[in-house]
Amino acid sequence: MDDTIRARVRLWLRAEQALGAGRFVHAGRRNASGVGAAEGGAAGARAPAEHAAPPPARAASSAPQAPTLFAAAEGDLAAPAYSRQEKIALLAELDAKHVKPCRKCVLCQQRRTTVFGEGDVDAALFFIGEGPGEEEDRTGRPFVGRAGKKLDEMIAAMGLRREQVYIGNVVKCRPPGNRTPEPGEMATCVPYLIRQLEIIRPKVIVLLGATAVRGLLEIPAAVGSLRGQWRTWRGIKVMITYHPAFLVRTPTLEARRAVWSDLQKVMAELGLKNPRAR
Repeated sequence: MDDTIRARVRLWLRAEQALGAGRFVHAGRRNASGVGAAEGGAAGARAPAEHAAPPPARAASSAPQAPTLFAAAEGDLAAPAYSRQEKIALLAELDAKHVKPCRKCVLCQQRRTTVFGEGDVDAALFFIGEGPGEEEDRTGRPFVGRAGKKLDEMIAAMGLRREQVYIGNVVKCRPPGNRTPEPGEMATCVPYLIRQLEIIRPKVIVLLGATAVRGLLEIPAAVGSLRGQWRTWRGIKVMITYHPAFLVRTPTLEARRAVWSDLQKVMAELGLKNPRAR
């Protein structure tokens, strides 16, 4: 089994575990025949004929089917697929119907609220962290505590405002005591993050810390050995760097220089001018 097939199997199993069959089937864009774009596109064209035109007995069946969420799992997400208004509507639906009421893992038991994510739905840059802390759990917003203030500084150093990027986390509920999310908790929640990425389709993803790396790329290595190197996730370029909380705990010149070096690579990729050079 090659890496591509393994990746497809992992994504489908995540969908089965986290969301159940058909949880994300929605109208989306429809063609002239009334078939959703995700259902009738390239992925659908490759489906066997018996699935494309099921007999009447199967049409009424409630047998599990892979959710629309993973319809594009085989290909890239580099090209925009939705208008701004479609993105706003799809993200709102994802949050209201699936994230807020989610009780699929133990993290729901002590949360005050879920923390979906926020920012520009057309953002070229998407920051992904670990999960909500105490302040985030209280406000329902990502990165608003001490680490959030440090992330704001990082964004400002790039010549951007928080409102110009998108910010999310691997898990949407606060782990008790701010502990690291367990693998099963991440597997349950990552499909929501993938759906956010599928809708927003940024040009660059910045993974903040080891949990974000494990959650999206499934790489267990330490951030120190991975940071500063470009990776690719479904056609989107990915930069790995330290979590802002690490800079709060370890405010050394070496750590700050490392993160700034990583952010400069992101700026170059996005064509952003260095505000410090003006």
